[in-house]
Amino acid sequence: MSTLETPLKKELGDRTAVALAKAFGMERVGDLLRHYPRRYVVRGELSDISELREGEEATVLAEISAVHLRRATGRTILEVVVTDGSAKLYLTFFNQPWREKELRVGRTGMFAGKVGLFNGKRQLSHPDYQLIPDGDDVDEAVSGFAGKFLPVYPSASKFPSWKIAQCVEIVLDGVEELPEYLSVELLNELGYPRMTQALREIHQPSSLESSALARERLTFDEALLLQVLLAQRRAEYRAMPAISRTIKPDGLVSRFEALLPFKLTEGQLAVCAEIEIDMSATHPMHRLLQGEVGSGKTVVALRAALTVVDSGGQAALLAPTEVLAQQHFKTITKLLGPLAQAGTLEGDASGTQVVLLTGSMNAAQRRDAYVKIGSGDGGIVIGTHALLTEALAFHDLGLVIVDEQHRFGVEQRDALRTKAQVPPHVLVMTATPIPRTVAMTIFGDLQISTLRELPAGRTPITTHVIPVLLKPHYLDRAWERLREEVEKGHQAYIVAARISATETEPEGMTDMDRAIARLVDGEKEEKLSLTSVEELAPELALGALKGLRVAPLHGRQSAELKDATMQAFAEGKIDVLVATTVIEVGVDVPNASMMVIMDGDRFGVSQLHQLRGRVGRGEVPGLCLLVSAAAEDSDAKVRLSAVASTLDGFELSRIDLDQRSEGDVLGKAQSGVRSHLRLLKVLRDEPLIEKARLVGSKLVDSDPTLAGMPTLAAAVAQLRSEEASSFVDKG
Repeated sequence: MSTLETPLKKELGDRTAVALAKAFGMERVGDLLRHYPRRYVVRGELSDISELREGEEATVLAEISAVHLRRATGRTILEVVVTDGSAKLYLTFFNQPWREKELRVGRTGMFAGKVGLFNGKRQLSHPDYQLIPDGDDVDEAVSGFAGKFLPVYPSASKFPSWKIAQCVEIVLDGVEELPEYLSVELLNELGYPRMTQALREIHQPSSLESSALARERLTFDEALLLQVLLAQRRAEYRAMPAISRTIKPDGLVSRFEALLPFKLTEGQLAVCAEIEIDMSATHPMHRLLQGEVGSGKTVVALRAALTVVDSGGQAALLAPTEVLAQQHFKTITKLLGPLAQAGTLEGDASGTQVVLLTGSMNAAQRRDAYVKIGSGDGGIVIGTHALLTEALAFHDLGLVIVDEQHRFGVEQRDALRTKAQVPPHVLVMTATPIPRTVAMTIFGDLQISTLRELPAGRTPITTHVIPVLLKPHYLDRAWERLREEVEKGHQAYIVAARISATETEPEGMTDMDRAIARLVDGEKEEKLSLTSVEELAPELALGALKGLRVAPLHGRQSAELKDATMQAFAEGKIDVLVATTVIEVGVDVPNASMMVIMDGDRFGVSQLHQLRGRVGRGEVPGLCLLVSAAAEDSDAKVRLSAVASTLDGFELSRIDLDQRSEGDVLGKAQSGVRSHLRLLKVLRDEPLIEKARLVGSKLVDSDPTLAGMPTLAAAVAQLRSEEASSFVDKG
């Protein structure tokens, strides 16, 4: 008898095990049994050939309707036509005339291979196949399958669906009764089958109802493991000691608020109150602050930082890029005024110092920053990954602020926390609105605050799509419109996907972005010519925008050049900034009124929303133009139209999420979590996630270490170790 940990080679032999490992990365019995069917075909019903798409690996159950053998120069071509009653599929075999004897008209079989198109016809070249013996009924004859329903698996060219099913049947026949995560009482309460029965029913269903219940049980298990891990983290946070940080009467916070040229919104005041309560406790705050672009998160975070400084501690703000770190440094220094210049002639003696630390600083600058941070003179520290280096020591780190949390892993947040003598309070921020289920799945160890309203004075942004294939003259008009904005005294951004023409993908492209790029319907993305900064900037400066002050900005430039360029743009010395997505977050130039995004279909919905948030930040209305060569009926055009139709980032985040796989949603930072998700879909399965969260919280509340549930404890520990090891692998 085997278990989920039994090597596949022991059950299936070396040759098959090696093939499965090569095709799918499977090594153990559990890997194979968690390779779930996508759907089922009822025997006697033929697959829908009309839905097959070029390039996908497909397995169809079909009947041979025609066979034709012809001879060309030096070779033979056997063409077999199969049908499912609604569409035809052409099978082609070169130099294999002997197959004509078995591939006869009227026979039914399973045919598998990569779908191609030739003269507008769907075809499989040299497909793998398995025929039903003559005279046998389809319901009884397909060997390797049990029951009435044929499972259709995600397959590979060397391993079609039915071969996977045969392997699953062999493994299931030899597997022992599997240990349970859940108690019999809880299973009965939830109405779920036992683990072993669920695996049998999802692979070899006795009915579609039983397979649906099995799938729900296994999906619930995936959600439960994650929710138990998050519940344990919440319990661990509550058990940690922390220094209570409270606002001093007439201290830095009140003096800062008196300096502000505006009043905080109702939303900002409510979030500030939540943070005050959290930070006054004797266990660490762990809170996520999400808010629309320009909703005022920085002011809220700065107020929290000053609360810590008032109590003699320090606050560290971790940013994902140098551009954003430098922008935060300038914004915070400006907001604080004399309160940020303690120890100088212009400074307020009761204030503090703001210190910037980035990887591109020279040795002298880095030493100066280290001294100020180590002595405590630097009450507010802003930096990139340079804050995570072992050599850096804080005097009294009381608050960790992580900006654009989705660009960091949990472990990176934790790496900064370890620099405090006592566990610090933690505030993570994101300008990418997060649907509730994603928040429960990714950020379930955090309390969540949301800023929805924009501060007074922010103007709405108008967004239009420019379909350059359908109406190329619209792009000429876009450049004219940009000139008009500059003539009015305003400035503009032009965003390009790549730095140079030689690159194959956009700068800073993440797994999420690649997933979005793969969604372009019916387009050969590798043949599309993406606009690059290095090509576009000089072309426009000498052509459509001649006479305007045009400058490039991208990630390969030196930190000094990037900083100088951004400074010149902020001071109005540059009219048009041609940039990559380095300007996506944190860049704040109120005079910028227009943005043109080239190859807009190459970006995700949330990223487009972030980018356009760089305009309309002052009293001038913002205009964003999305240039695209996507077909009118493509998914890419649907995404762009959605962005153009609404400024509601939360609605757009649901659209964005709906078009991604779960691995892309969770991203690199959650690779351990991602690896165990096979069935869970965070939008579709919201009720199931909610149920798993309630169950997981109750289990951890009653038994924090899960001592009474060893199987569940082991699975959660494995999930935790996968997350930790993924961080180590990334260095």
